[in-house]
Amino acid sequence: MFKLIEGKKVKYYTIEEFADTDLVTHAFSTRLGGISKGDFAELNLGFHTGDRTENVLKNRQRLCDELEIDYRQLVAGEQVHSDNIEIVTEADRGKGAVEYRDSIPETDALITNQRDVVLTSYYADCVPVIILDPVKEVAALAHGGWKGTVKKIGQKTVLKMKQEFGSEPEDILVGIGPSIGSCCYEVDDYVIKPLSQSVDYWEELVIKTGDNSWKLDLWQANSRQLQDIGVLKENIIVSEICTACNTDKLYSYRAESGTTGRMASLIKLK
Repeated sequence: MFKLIEGKKVKYYTIEEFADTDLVTHAFSTRLGGISKGDFAELNLGFHTGDRTENVLKNRQRLCDELEIDYRQLVAGEQVHSDNIEIVTEADRGKGAVEYRDSIPETDALITNQRDVVLTSYYADCVPVIILDPVKEVAALAHGGWKGTVKKIGQKTVLKMKQEFGSEPEDILVGIGPSIGSCCYEVDDYVIKPLSQSVDYWEELVIKTGDNSWKLDLWQANSRQLQDIGVLKENIIVSEICTACNTDKLYSYRAESGTTGRMASLIKLK
């Protein structure tokens, strides 16, 4: 279950099932409690938005202080809507922490089995997926917009965990964070065509709304893909919080016409 935490300065979500393992520090940020102004108000954590870099850095520090994390040690991928996955080690700490150009190139999913490596992703409608294998003690996250979802980025991340660390899908916990819901995500055949080529049950993921329009459920799409490889349905926790419906506390690229901030998902093995 997702829970909104009201910290000293910022508000963020955690997942009780992840917290109960006592193996990770994790969070999904909101837009509340930062110093950014205007379209980026308040807690913008994304460099690539047009916001002032110094504001983004102060916001990152503010969130990380709440989590007792050094913001200069964050690790981020470049996020290009790929299915590229990187195994992260201590040597990668700080990549993307204070400059976007230092992010791990062309990467949308990160995996680590090392302590004190803080994996992060940034989004404002795309689906943030965090993953934990409490048996092998491996943590991961993935950034899944519609392109990443079509490419099965979440599923491929779990399979990479199995390949590299021996993780078993049935042991794995998954959190699907705040992102755009089917209520607000209308797409056309530019999205539907590749989706239909990716999964044969695509019609179960959409509601047809017109001759060339459908409402797409990215939460269900990611959940189904994970279940396809053996992740248990009861181990997939979906926030069911729509970014576009909640722009008072979350950023939404679509609802705010492309000029907005970014939230972050974070996960770190203790």
